[in-house]
Formats: sequence, structure tokens, C-alpha cells
Amino acid sequence: MDIILEYILTVQFFVLVLVVIILKSSIIFVPQNRAFMIERFGKYRTTCEAGLNFIVPFIDRIGADRSLKEQAVDVPSQSAITRDNISLHVDGVLYFRVLDPYKATYGVDDYVFAVTQLAQTTMRSELGKMELDKTFEERDQLNAAIVQSINDASSPWGIQVLRYEIKDIVPPNTVMEAMEAQMKAERVKRAQILESEGDRQSAINVAEGHKQSVVLKAQAEKEEQVLKAQGEAAAILAVAQAKAQALIEVGAAANTGDGQKAVELDLATQAIEAKANIAKESSVVLLPDSGTDAASMVAQATTIIQSLNSRQ
Repeated sequence: MDIILEYILTVQFFVLVLVVIILKSSIIFVPQNRAFMIERFGKYRTTCEAGLNFIVPFIDRIGADRSLKEQAVDVPSQSAITRDNISLHVDGVLYFRVLDPYKATYGVDDYVFAVTQLAQTTMRSELGKMELDKTFEERDQLNAAIVQSINDASSPWGIQVLRYEIKDIVPPNTVMEAMEAQMKAERVKRAQILESEGDRQSAINVAEGHKQSVVLKAQAEKEEQVLKAQGEAAAILAVAQAKAQALIEVGAAANTGDGQKAVELDLATQAIEAKANIAKESSVVLLPDSGTDAASMVAQATTIIQSLNSRQ
């Protein structure tokens, strides 16, 4: 009995192990952004996507494991000839991802190698359509054209090219020297142009400053002359007004009797002073025609003075 029981336990153990192996073989866990190609007897059956999947053990197997993530592949350096017959060495980086894992597995043997070779041939073809100068100036357009051409050719492989970036473009040494000489000449030219523009602007600024100085000086002289003329006119007007006021007051005073006498006295005094001055400057003495004129003038003057004193 013990032998039979031991045999039964052994069989149960092997059956349990077999069940575990079968269950383990029938369950597969697919990681995120991955796809498993399931084959049955060597023929494609289905595609298992991310998550828990079941297969028939010992009959189904995983034929291929494809990553659905974006991949970057280095495109080796290669030689290309531009439209103006300049040989260049160009390398780049290709970014792509698998859209259809079935086509990427059964449509091409090695899709990474295939898309890399396609990128190289497409790059040579696109560079042959451009001149050397354009390859440096229009690099973005060149990358876009390469991506478009690769996508058109790689669609049967289930591959989508996202972008292509040219890392380096190396022309021959002779072309590099010519380009450096051209760049140096352009820099010298720009420096001369900037210097001449600076001299021109400086001359314009000096001329404008001189012009403004002359204009301001002329305006200052004009204002000075106007102010001077206005001052002289005001002075003349003030003197004239003073003389007019004096004449008015003298006339008003002379219109009286005492004023008439004062006028006669002033005239007589001025006459005597004039004759005295003439006598000082000349040895000839002028006397009135009648001897009584001088005495009468003195007498009149004395009378007027006494009359004025008495009234005061």
C-alpha cells in the first residue's frame, strides 16, 4: 500500500508540475509599447499587444518582438555630390517608429538596416538637386525633403519616419579655404561699409550742428537788434514825452504875467551870458548900437527880480 500511495503522490506531483508548465506557457505578458507576433506551426496567427494574452502552449510561439517606441538610428557618413559638382561628406540621425508590426516583421527582413540604407540613398539624391551654398542655407528644407521621400518608400514596411537631422556637412579642403576667403572678404566689405556709413553720419551730424549754430546765432543777433531797437525807441519816446511835458508846463507858466516876465528875464540873462562868452573868446567887444540899451536891459532885469522877490 505504501508503494502504491507513493506512486500516486509522485504521479500527482508530475501532473501538477505539467499543469503549471502548461499554464505558464499559455500566458504571456506584453510590456507597454511592445507587440509580439504569434505564429502557429510557423504561420502568422495574431498580434499580442500590451497586457495579458493567452496562447496555445507547444503549438503557438512568439515569432517576433517589435518595439513601438520612437527609435534613433545613426546614419553613417557618406559621400554625396551636389548639383555644382562638389563632393561632400554627410552624416545624420534618423528618427522613426514602427506603425504596423506585421509589415515590419514580414514585409522586410531587417527594417532598421533597410530604413538606414534608404535614408543614405535619399540623402544623396536630394543633395544632388541642390548647390553647395543651398545645402548650408536650406538645411531644414533638405531634412524635410528626405523625410518625405523616405516615408513614401518605407510605407510597405510599416515604418513612419518622424524626422531626419543632418549632423555635419564637410566639403573638401579647397572649398573650405575658398569659403573662408569669401567670408573674410564679406566681413571686410561689411566693415568698410559700416565705417563709411559712420563717417557719412558723422559729417551729416557736424553739418547739422554747424547749421543749427548759425541759425541760433542769427536768431540771437536778430533778437538782440530787435531788443536794442525797442530800447532806443522807448528811450526816444520817453525823452520826447518828457520834452513835451516840459514844454506844456513851460507854456502853461509862460501864459501868466509873471511867466512872461520870467521868460523875458531868462532871455536877457542868456543874452548877457552869450555876450560874456564872446568877450572871453575874442578880443573884440560887441556893444549895442545905443548906449542906453545895455543899461535899459539891466534895469529891466533888476526890476523883474525885485518884483518877483517882493511877491514871494
